[in-house]
Amino acid sequence: MTAVATEPESTYTFLEGARRKGTGFLRYVRRNPVLGVGLIILGGLLLFVVLGHLFYDTENFRPLSVSANESPSLDHPLGTDRQGRDILAVLIRGIPLTLRIGLIAGAIGTGIGMILGFVSAYYGGIIDAVIKTIVDALLTIPGLLILILVAVSLPEGGLTVDQMAIVVAALAWLWPTRQIRAQVLVMREKSYVEIARLSGMSGPEIIVKEMMPNLMPYVTASFVNAVAAAILASVGLEALGLGPFDSPTIGMTIYWNIFYSSILLGLWWWLMPPIIAIILVFIGLFMVSAGMDEWANPRLRRRI
Repeated sequence: MTAVATEPESTYTFLEGARRKGTGFLRYVRRNPVLGVGLIILGGLLLFVVLGHLFYDTENFRPLSVSANESPSLDHPLGTDRQGRDILAVLIRGIPLTLRIGLIAGAIGTGIGMILGFVSAYYGGIIDAVIKTIVDALLTIPGLLILILVAVSLPEGGLTVDQMAIVVAALAWLWPTRQIRAQVLVMREKSYVEIARLSGMSGPEIIVKEMMPNLMPYVTASFVNAVAAAILASVGLEALGLGPFDSPTIGMTIYWNIFYSSILLGLWWWLMPPIIAIILVFIGLFMVSAGMDEWANPRLRRRI
């Protein structure tokens, strides 16, 4: 009887808490228009992909699916390319694949960077010296050169999307490690960390229970930056012909434009859509990152 009587109240409390958080988030977005515009751009791309899968034949992204070199028309709103692919179908399929590469590589890079940054800054000593030296040394080498060497050393036959993400993640952890380490160096001198240490908490407990929750806004902003950097790196590799040839990612679409000299052939409708798509992705991610800087930086944070 008691459990049945209290269940509606607990459900109401949960829904009321969710409603308040949602309202607070909307109020914050209104006070932070940069973040709002970035979310609108990324949300618009997501809506474009979802509606495209629902109302458009996306199977036409495959070669020889339609007539080649057709200009935009009612049947093919963005035209077709020299391989006989519908460009609108290519974008609908390619945008989520490109974002997938960025999200996987960004998550791996941020995760590794967070672990190394916390361990290096909190424990210091020889561990800090080794990690700091490795990171500083690798940052002096052009990242694209390293990624090219990694990509060409893999078995022939072309990379998959997930393999492409792993290749990009090979260097995605460097900047997060350096940035998070700098934040932890300051944080470990705070009074609440010293109190936790004096209370008998172990190093891992202090890192997980005391330091990580306070640094999560900064880590989230760092993750958005890592996703943008990973997408940029993947597009660069794919434009050089080192990407997944069987996947219609934005970078591979640009590569096929280069391969077939679309500009010289006058196929402007083939080149412009992937460029516009990648510009929108970067603008959206940049504005989200810039908007989240206010959330991650206590000096800029506003009260909701």
